[in-house]
Amino acid sequence: MQQTPSSKINLLVIDDDDINIFIISKIVEKTGYDVEICAKHNGQLAIDYIKDLVDSQQPLPQLVLIDINMPILNGWEFIEAFEALGLKATNDMYMLSSSVYENDIEKAKSYKSVKGFISKPLSIDRLKELLAAID
Repeated sequence: MQQTPSSKINLLVIDDDDINIFIISKIVEKTGYDVEICAKHNGQLAIDYIKDLVDSQQPLPQLVLIDINMPILNGWEFIEAFEALGLKATNDMYMLSSSVYENDIEKAKSYKSVKGFISKPLSIDRLKELLAAID
């Protein structure tokens, strides 16, 4: 039997593509982990959500998957806005993008909040690795 965390994991997906969000939710179901997904369609909505969590003293999501290309606030702008909040990061953030540009992968490494860069599509095995690292 697969070992899974005993508590629910909160996952924040920041992506403007409903199909990608749907695919991630289906992948989550196949991991065997107890995951609650919150999806935001751009970086500004995600920043507002995080500020609301902080204001209401709710825990931040343990895992955040961030698309790069989005309207209003893109993935890079979200990371900059998040880091400007000065929060003690208690989460794992990953850029999740269809970009194959080496400069995007290198740029992701330049942010202290970002743990890595994952190319779309997200696989079940890769998501299991991310979830297992949280527990």
